[in-house]
Amino acid sequence: MDSYSCAVKGQEYLHSPAVCVQDQSCNRVTYTKRRICVLKGSTVDISCTYVGYYYTTSTFWIRSDKSTPEDLTRDPGYAGRVKYKERWRYKDPSILRITDLTEEDSAEYRFTFKTYNFEWGHSFPGTTLSVTGLQVKVTPVKVTPAAEGQKTLTCSTTCTLTDNPNPTYIWYRNRQVVTEKTSPYSVLPNAVDSYYCAVKGHENLISPAVYKPKNTSVSVISPSGEIVEGSSVTLTCSSDANPPVDKYTWYKKNGDSLTGSEKTYNFTTISSEDSGEYYCGAENKYGRLNSSSVSVDVQYDPRNTSVSVSPSGEIVEGSSVTLTCSSDANPPVVKYTWYFQNKTFPNGFGQMYNISNFNLNNMEHNVADNVRNDAITIDYLELFSS
Repeated sequence: MDSYSCAVKGQEYLHSPAVCVQDQSCNRVTYTKRRICVLKGSTVDISCTYVGYYYTTSTFWIRSDKSTPEDLTRDPGYAGRVKYKERWRYKDPSILRITDLTEEDSAEYRFTFKTYNFEWGHSFPGTTLSVTGLQVKVTPVKVTPAAEGQKTLTCSTTCTLTDNPNPTYIWYRNRQVVTEKTSPYSVLPNAVDSYYCAVKGHENLISPAVYKPKNTSVSVISPSGEIVEGSSVTLTCSSDANPPVDKYTWYKKNGDSLTGSEKTYNFTTISSEDSGEYYCGAENKYGRLNSSSVSVDVQYDPRNTSVSVSPSGEIVEGSSVTLTCSSDANPPVVKYTWYFQNKTFPNGFGQMYNISNFNLNNMEHNVADNVRNDAITIDYLELFSS
């Protein structure tokens, strides 16, 4: 009752038709096709004929990669997508139909039948189904003066379509049909065009579109608030592109390009010299696009604080004297406090302090005791920034 077949090791999916050793009254299943390749989203029919020595009580299909063979009509992953077409006559095929195919449906499918005495078929090789999506591959055209910047678009599948091994491809630009070709398609891409393809006869099953990077932007992702000198700062470049962006370039405005080709750019310890406008460029095989710039404003405490006196030289009693405080700070200094002999000058909160009628005795009376002879000493300066 058993049937036998053979195959070359390493190509077990290409086994011979089953034969009986003693006579023709044995069990066997013969698949119409051992390998099938179809498009993602389409419908496939997998068929076979079988001979059962005993009366058949039921038939069903299984996936061979399941640990426990299960009738596909009871598999939740195939709910609403599987139908069986049973044979009406002895030599008619039994058909498994699967609709709305996904790449996860790629597997080997086996036909099984039951009799009152045994279950037969699921241990023998069946039909291997490969489900492929369409992809547009982008390659540069061989550089010539006439073809500079052009790209070659190739509509491809991961396996050769069983029912259409040499298909005609329909090419679309921005949802409009531009050509029908059996060979690759050459274009000169621009910033707004997108291209995709479909197999003629399956125009509803289109590939993902390919396009140059668009909506490229740069932002500060860390920290979220003020940037303080000495902190760690991370910039990120974002762009919508297909194929995905494979190279990023970073720039400082009015400067050279920066070292780094990743999606993010990091300042481990940022300094005031790093303040400026930054932007990035995103590039894929189809083209590139630069972003607008983002401002990096590094804040730091007052430094290099100094005091100058006007007029310079000797100060004569009764003359007008102006003291000026200078300091480097970001944000700029908003409050100055003046001191004479460790004591605060009256109303001394601006960047400049004016003494209209310099008189040492008045100075002593107003702000200090025990002033030395005729010299004014500015002991120290405090500055406060917002």
